[in-house]
Amino acid sequence: MKRDTPNILLVNPWIHDFAAYDFWAKPLGLLALASILGNHGYNVTYIDCLDRFHPGGPQTNPYARDGRGPYLKTRIPKPRGLEDVPRNFSRYGIRKKWFREDLRSTSRPDLVLVTSLMTYWYPGVQETISVIREIFPDVPIVLGGIYASLCHDHAANHSGADRVETGPGEENILELAGDFTGFSMPTKFDPDDLGTYPYPAFELQRKIAYVPLLTSRGCPFACKYCASYFLNPKRMVRSPESVVEEIRYWHEKYSVKDFVFYDDALLVDAENHAVPMLKEIISAKFKVRFHTPNAVHIREISRQTARLMFQAGFKTLRLGLETVAFENREAIDQKVTAAEFKRAVACLKDAGFNKNLIGAYLLTGLPGQKIKSIEDSIKTVKQNGITPILAHYTPIPHTVLWKRSVASSRYNLESDPIFTNNAIFPCHHETFSWKTISYLKNLVKK
Repeated sequence: MKRDTPNILLVNPWIHDFAAYDFWAKPLGLLALASILGNHGYNVTYIDCLDRFHPGGPQTNPYARDGRGPYLKTRIPKPRGLEDVPRNFSRYGIRKKWFREDLRSTSRPDLVLVTSLMTYWYPGVQETISVIREIFPDVPIVLGGIYASLCHDHAANHSGADRVETGPGEENILELAGDFTGFSMPTKFDPDDLGTYPYPAFELQRKIAYVPLLTSRGCPFACKYCASYFLNPKRMVRSPESVVEEIRYWHEKYSVKDFVFYDDALLVDAENHAVPMLKEIISAKFKVRFHTPNAVHIREISRQTARLMFQAGFKTLRLGLETVAFENREAIDQKVTAAEFKRAVACLKDAGFNKNLIGAYLLTGLPGQKIKSIEDSIKTVKQNGITPILAHYTPIPHTVLWKRSVASSRYNLESDPIFTNNAIFPCHHETFSWKTISYLKNLVKK
């Protein structure tokens, strides 16, 4: 290994929260950057602070629960301002001692890249960066990801990183790395064509329990609670053939059986995208399972797409219903009508899906939301013979609902992202007491 080739360390940070679980969550963007850098001559090292398979921890079966599983957790003090929340607060991920040991065992990096996810998880980012600083005090650290993009100023002032980048990093990662290292290589892919990107570097993980797939980027909808249009303003779509080839690669080379679609709009323009892709998957006769934790758009479900998804091996199908208050739907989005929801469910059932495979997300904790509205939504979903799944609302900067959220919250949301944590129902007062939350959860289970 040539020493004049720069070493770049990529780090997935800890989560600090009241609860966290690996529901097929991987830093896809960070691993995409790792792959691009590796393909352009850099020496790349990856440390995952959320590694469920770290040798220091309990040995678990990576293929149980279709790849999902609990993170190791360490109880820590609650953040200032949330001391009254009657729940324990924890650092989720590997022990701090293990992280220090892993850092010391790597070659000294010339640059460290750290990603970020939920805005209110930033204390985990802070702690991660502080430990990296402790081991490599003079190495520049660049922070990117969702928190960095949505709360740039806060991240610049509080994360501890030397530089904070916003938006998708693939377009400028080589320029950024070159700025810090003085190393350059001709670009081998087209940043405007997802089909030319190298596959994300999942092989850098200790175990590949599942593989996230991104077949498109961006979303044509502009839901008032979602920041997708801000984070990915440009709609990009891969060819169906390139997606199937990626599935084949991970399945045949690494025996991966669980694939997770990360798309915000998987079924949009289905005739030109999802339909040919699903037909090719079926023709290939892969013995795999597919999951859609990001939800699919109900309006795009037809008899054809439902049948193809079932035949392709979809085992976890999530629908983005959000509410059955259809008459006031424009307050949050324009995704679906009552008739479209019933038709979609009928198509899925006719295709062979049962209630254990289909879940409908229902937003809880929206500004001004009434308990009866959630009760009605739960009952309607159950009457249609599928499973309601409560999704706690997170106020997100740069969304249409942000100002209403700020106005309705008992916390000063603009002062600190920590107060947007959906576990504390930040947009409600007495209405969403812990007793009410338990009541709604029990209503789902009945």
